[in-house]
Amino acid sequence: MVSMAPHCPECGFVNEQFANYCQKCGTYIGGPEGGREGGEEPTTSTYQVGETGEIEAIDIEAEVERAGAALVIRSGGGRAGESFPMTEDRVAIGRSPDAGVFLDDVTVSRNHALLVVRNEGTFIDDLGSLNGTYVNRKRIESQHLEDGDEIQVGKYKLTYLEK
Repeated sequence: MVSMAPHCPECGFVNEQFANYCQKCGTYIGGPEGGREGGEEPTTSTYQVGETGEIEAIDIEAEVERAGAALVIRSGGGRAGESFPMTEDRVAIGRSPDAGVFLDDVTVSRNHALLVVRNEGTFIDDLGSLNGTYVNRKRIESQHLEDGDEIQVGKYKLTYLEK
């Protein structure tokens, strides 16, 4: 039996024959049945980088309950599972080291986007980035966020979680 090169279910990229992850967007594609044994979804543990630079495992549900909302990197940059609790009313996303959500990649603008808590809820505003900001695969300038929304900033895909 000849095995076909797997197409990525997220972006459609044709990957090498035995690839476990999409070489273009990082989506998990490997293993039997598209990488899911017995129909199970792959899981990712969540973590934060502590003050000392050490990786600290966290309970994302408890963090969301405590902070009210959080962003979790789903894919991109080898940082899947890293989380950013929303502890302030304004959180910058970008390549600037001063950003609350620092994404160090050339596909991300220095000041790419801004998460802002307003009376109506949490919004993400694109700050004129070159590659754009996407919510649920639609390019946006400003978008009200809801629990489970997928945000794409450059090559990073993040999930917005709120209580």
